[in-house]
Amino acid sequence: MWKKAVPVAALVGLIMLILVCQMLGTHLKMGFTGRGGAEETSAAVQNDRVIVLDPGHGGIDAGKLGVNGTEEKEVNLKIALKVKNKLDKADMEVILTRETDDRLADSQVEDLRERVALMNRESPVIAVSIHQNSYSEENVSGAQVFYHSRSEEGERAAEAIQEKLNELQPDNKKKIKSNDTYYILKNTEVPVIIVECGFLSNYEEAQKLSSDEYQEEIAEAVSDGILLYIEEIRQQTNAG
Repeated sequence: MWKKAVPVAALVGLIMLILVCQMLGTHLKMGFTGRGGAEETSAAVQNDRVIVLDPGHGGIDAGKLGVNGTEEKEVNLKIALKVKNKLDKADMEVILTRETDDRLADSQVEDLRERVALMNRESPVIAVSIHQNSYSEENVSGAQVFYHSRSEEGERAAEAIQEKLNELQPDNKKKIKSNDTYYILKNTEVPVIIVECGFLSNYEEAQKLSSDEYQEEIAEAVSDGILLYIEEIRQQTNAG
């Protein structure tokens, strides 16, 4: 009788070991999929009509100052409003983190926290933060899109928008780039990208970025990239 019980006990022990391993595997997966302690929600289960646009800086925080005197905060807001207008026409629900020349809090840290909180609360299919770049060498130019290295959806969205921006700027050879230090990228629970539309340290590009016509072109490229990404998400969802 005792001899027959040994295999049964061994089988029960094996089953318990498998269950424990599965629980540990799930725990580890949850620990590594997040960014800065926050787990990114799958875009497939989010509302694919909701988009958050984040015009960087605002108020006393002007951002970068262009070589032509243009303030980054103004360019960011103008482009974001134009992107919203185009997405509205595509029947998207667009939420702006700011619509005027103001930031969301008194300090820069609190301002960033408020932007992240809004993104997480609205749970968009994608959040796009609009910025302008700068560099010590004036000859550097061209748009570039950033995403968090552990965000697969962020990478896909970045690829789609970079593709459209490079069509607008044929000489631009820049590719998307991962970044794990930007506050907004590492503290959000939704796919987020940062679009650096161009370099205000390059006089020619600063002049273009200050013009309404070129802002419209940038906005068209960004909105087309967003819609391309959403279409890919929809196709993936339907196929599944």
